[in-house]
Amino acid sequence: MTNKPHPARGYLFIAAATFFWGFSATLGRAVFTGRLFAGGHALRPIDPLILAQSRTTIALLILLPILLLKGRSSLRVQSSSHLLQFFLLGILGLAAANYFYYFAIQKTSVATAIVLQYVAPVWVLLYMLARRLQRPTLRRVSAVVLAVLGCGLAVGELAAQRGFPWLVISGIRFDTLGVVAAELAAISFAFYNVFGQHLLQIYQRWTVLVYSLLGAAVFWQLVNPPWKIIAQHYTGGQWLFMAVFSVTSMLVPFSLYFTGLQHLDPTRAIVTACLEPVWAILLTAFILGELVSPMQVVGIVVVLSATILVQRPEREDLREPLIAVEPIE
Repeated sequence: MTNKPHPARGYLFIAAATFFWGFSATLGRAVFTGRLFAGGHALRPIDPLILAQSRTTIALLILLPILLLKGRSSLRVQSSSHLLQFFLLGILGLAAANYFYYFAIQKTSVATAIVLQYVAPVWVLLYMLARRLQRPTLRRVSAVVLAVLGCGLAVGELAAQRGFPWLVISGIRFDTLGVVAAELAAISFAFYNVFGQHLLQIYQRWTVLVYSLLGAAVFWQLVNPPWKIIAQHYTGGQWLFMAVFSVTSMLVPFSLYFTGLQHLDPTRAIVTACLEPVWAILLTAFILGELVSPMQVVGIVVVLSATILVQRPEREDLREPLIAVEPIE
């Protein structure tokens, strides 16, 4: 049984996922800078590593009982090899992307980490071309380049200048380990786009999500055991924030993103994911009152142009439309 994907629907699902990621980035920035209040007091900053770990684990603890109440169909796995693939997606995709991203922030800066992480569309496109799953069309390559440039402009890491090459890198905090970590985050981001779509051709999104979360949660328990978290003596307000953060940054957006991946190829999906820094900038300006520079506006427009450009069907798409296997219920 086959099910024809709906690209416009996939675009909307992934755009919605990036909104939640952008909103979560604003929440994270607020708590890191002491501008998030609970009970009349500013929440004490939470270690980024624990925030990454808690959002995965709490999301799993919320989703798993819901799926059990609905029935065990979402938890059925065809083979142990598929279970291993789910764990690889969770560890090498979800957990690794978070870990290396936060490590890059620690060694460089938030803006630098974002720019380097959002080179991910290039990695996805190179993989798709190397496997001959797509052709290097002008529209597809242009969309990827515009998405990367737009992210750089939006977060303030690229600046305009008179004369060739008209754009220069500014504000980069270079650190070898930080740069390597950011690129590993980009590769992990690219990996769960490609590998996640492969699994979504076989299983429904809830199966993929719950087992990838389980793999990531197990990984985090090994990296940062529970007694280290208990030793932090977090307050009730901080735990409430982590619970909300796990829903807005992990559970809801990844369920939307995996739904979108059922309708879009990895290149289109990851270029659309570049809307995340756009939402983060706009929501930070609206909620925290931070100003948006003219160059950031240009970057936002460039990213939007890239996401629109990449959604337009290619001739090869019209000739051989993507057909997805009906996921196992």
